[in-house]
Amino acid sequence: MLRRLYDWTLAKAAGPGALKWLAFISFADSSFFPVPPDVMQIPMSIARPENSFRYAAVSTVASVAGALLGYAIGAVLYQAIGVPLLQFYGYEDRFVTFAASIKANGFLWMLAFAFLPIPYKVATIAAGSVTLGLPVLITASILGRGGRFFLVALVLRRYGDAAQVLIDKYFNQLALVATGLFVGGFVVVRYAL
Repeated sequence: MLRRLYDWTLAKAAGPGALKWLAFISFADSSFFPVPPDVMQIPMSIARPENSFRYAAVSTVASVAGALLGYAIGAVLYQAIGVPLLQFYGYEDRFVTFAASIKANGFLWMLAFAFLPIPYKVATIAAGSVTLGLPVLITASILGRGGRFFLVALVLRRYGDAAQVLIDKYFNQLALVATGLFVGGFVVVRYAL
């Protein structure tokens, strides 16, 4: 089933609406949606490696814009939207402690969450709830998200054909690793913070 989804995503990644979906998923991932933009960016970059930097730029800009929505949820709509979102993802218990850490070391936390495969929306909502300075949020988001997306773009632009061969050959093992990283990110947020 995952193989069919991967093949379908590769086909859609080369389609005319792929860039809009990439922008939407990148935006939503930073504020409320559980699926990271890598799910679109990677197959799009494999399908059209010559556009990989363009895809990284779209992901970065949309993700930073989404971070501002996450911040607004934390700053203005924390009780109405932030708390239910945190409850839905199971983050409410440790959120108060994490939010205090964001206030004390905001740039480092935001940079880490922006770059690593852990749910960025938790950090953006926390940043808004403690009114972290917007320049700190924006700078960390640009550096972290941009660093992550452009690193992926660089690797896939340079080794896209080889990546395609590796993915085709080791699909099941790579799917397990990707799933482990995705679930691991949620576990880190839930239990380590």
